[in-house]
Amino acid sequence: MHFVVREFCYPDDYPAVRALWENAGAGIQLRRSDEPQEIEKKLQRDPELFLVAEKDGRIVGAVLGGFDGRRGLVYHLAVAAPFQRHGVGKLLMRELEERLRALGCIRVYLLVTPENETAMRFYEKNGWQEMNLRVYGKDLA
Repeated sequence: MHFVVREFCYPDDYPAVRALWENAGAGIQLRRSDEPQEIEKKLQRDPELFLVAEKDGRIVGAVLGGFDGRRGLVYHLAVAAPFQRHGVGKLLMRELEERLRALGCIRVYLLVTPENETAMRFYEKNGWQEMNLRVYGKDLA
């Protein structure tokens, strides 16, 4: 199968990507930061780190990354169920990693929910290592 990776186009791509996230199961926890107005803010910072994969003009995968000038972060990776295990996730992650590297990023992180064993296997297979950390969060608004 042939997939095309391109940058996310707001607002046109938002409904399809949001549907991917919503259908990803427990692996993606959507928050207020995933609402359209927050995505707009994120795109002002580093739009080149929000990528989609298309098959015949249909969005079948998406990865949302970020770079604060020091560290990279993968916020969400989702691939439509019929296209999983066809290289879409790997393609998106490779492109994101290349773009982060080009920005001068030397380390990138991602978060995986404890029950998402499929994602853990995927990331480990692709060179990621588990870190012994606890993640804390606090809503500011």
